[in-house]
Amino acid sequence: MLLRFGSSLSSLKLHLYPHPHPHPHLISMAAKTITDFFNPNPAPAKRRKLSTSSDHQPFSSLTPDQKSRIELNKCLAISKRNLKLCSQKVEGSGYVKLEELLVEDTWLQVLPGEFQKAYALNLCKFVEAELSSGAVPIFPPQHLIFNALNSTPFHRVKVVIIGQDPYHGPGQAMGLSFSVPEGVKIPSSLANIFKELKQDLGCSIPLHGNLHKWAVQGVLLLNTVLTVRKQQANSHAKKGWEQFTDAVIKTISQKKEGVVFLLWGNSAQEKSKLIDQTKHHILKAAHPSGLSANRGFFGCRHFSCTNQLLEQMGTAPIDWQL
Repeated sequence: MLLRFGSSLSSLKLHLYPHPHPHPHLISMAAKTITDFFNPNPAPAKRRKLSTSSDHQPFSSLTPDQKSRIELNKCLAISKRNLKLCSQKVEGSGYVKLEELLVEDTWLQVLPGEFQKAYALNLCKFVEAELSSGAVPIFPPQHLIFNALNSTPFHRVKVVIIGQDPYHGPGQAMGLSFSVPEGVKIPSSLANIFKELKQDLGCSIPLHGNLHKWAVQGVLLLNTVLTVRKQQANSHAKKGWEQFTDAVIKTISQKKEGVVFLLWGNSAQEKSKLIDQTKHHILKAAHPSGLSANRGFFGCRHFSCTNQLLEQMGTAPIDWQL
């Protein structure tokens, strides 16, 4: 019987596929189907192993430290993506429209239509004219103008440190208040911040002044004015930046809770009127500059106080050590 079936298989193939030269794949399919039909105990098909919940640890079962590291890595990736996007926009062009350099979606969502307001339109025209003229270098570089917002998404903001305007020396400004790129001499204000950190929390004084690590942890390093002419402090003041950064502060106050605002110096402390103190925490001290650090900045212990407040609210503290 098996011999007869085997000998008649070719004729059955031809019956199913009468074409004199059927495609080999079709013949093999037919043979396999017929063989399976006459096989009373076919081998079970291999099944792909389905992943179970035990293969991947659920987020809810992670420790607070593990969750914090995951969120930090996410924010680092977002910051790098935003920086790359801004850099690509600027490359090969004389200048880019100002509003195109704020690329972090969470800020665009909470500041809808801000760039269409009259003051912002005038601000954009002013900054774009300054950038395109090339008469005097403008700091920070274009792709870093909104670095504070692009590095610290709105939903991640836990602490706000308000500065004045960017450093006006070559290579200093990087779009984060008080911060300078690695390899740049640490300014006196930042050196005093590091001294207070050492006194307050025992942090070792770092060899660089790049505060990006703070930014991705949720510390919004916001200057009141976001651009400046080379060697001309406050040269872009009263051009509209103050209204924009006020809108940022008001939005944080209105749409978030439990944010710690560090207001150093009279200029920053004026912003307290924009903050709902029933929802947020405000810590005030003298400015950390060489002229005033000894008048109330040293000894303020704002860094340990900030972490205590965050922990009391069930929020992960800031790792201030660079």
